[in-house]
Amino acid sequence: MSTSTLANQKALVTGATSGIGRAIAVRLAEEGATVHVTGRRADLGKETVRLIEQAGGTGHFTVADIGDLGDVRALAEEVGEVDVLVNNAGIFPFSPTPEQSEETYRQVFDVNVRGAYFLTAALVPGMLARGRGAIVNVSSIGADVGNPTTSVYSASKAALDALTRSWAVEFGARGVRVNSVAPGPIRTETAVTQAGEVFEKISETVPLNRVGEPEEIADVVLFLASGRSSYVNGVVLAADGGYLAG
Repeated sequence: MSTSTLANQKALVTGATSGIGRAIAVRLAEEGATVHVTGRRADLGKETVRLIEQAGGTGHFTVADIGDLGDVRALAEEVGEVDVLVNNAGIFPFSPTPEQSEETYRQVFDVNVRGAYFLTAALVPGMLARGRGAIVNVSSIGADVGNPTTSVYSASKAALDALTRSWAVEFGARGVRVNSVAPGPIRTETAVTQAGEVFEKISETVPLNRVGEPEEIADVVLFLASGRSSYVNGVVLAADGGYLAG
């Protein structure tokens, strides 16, 4: 296990009980970070910690719903100062606009935007005081692609990208870098379940002729979280196999 990239650093990854978030948490731990992970299901969170420990790292789990501001405040207080914050928690119930419920609309923005905003607001002062830190927002190419059933989700990710650019300008002069990674189609259990048989056909729309794996997104997050990207700030980095270029 390499311990040079994030040695002696503490990271917080939200929505890390499965899929992309879990892969990110394990990857950061493999590079030496002590990783705090959050999610709503304790059993899955404990499994993420087990995988971190199997990789030779140190992990801690806190039950938290990022859509609940009370949970966000409690999480920030419990975890304390961090060197790396990965705002990964997100939900994506899809619906045509005329059928969109107000409740689901609120839930998407509460988790995908508001939670990330106020968790960042709670943790960034410590980074600014130390003059260093990295924030990585997990966005989506959905912010740049029109789709008849993803209007609310896509709007929430576009908002997250706007926050990335604003925070990069707001915090950059004091040593805190903020970037986004925008995944394309990624093989997670949730994505495969929701898309069904259509999921494998998605690869035909990707120039690399395949969907991505969560570990590939984790590597991009590691790059943006580490000193390897020390002059990268305010970027939305598409990790989509060339989908947006097609």
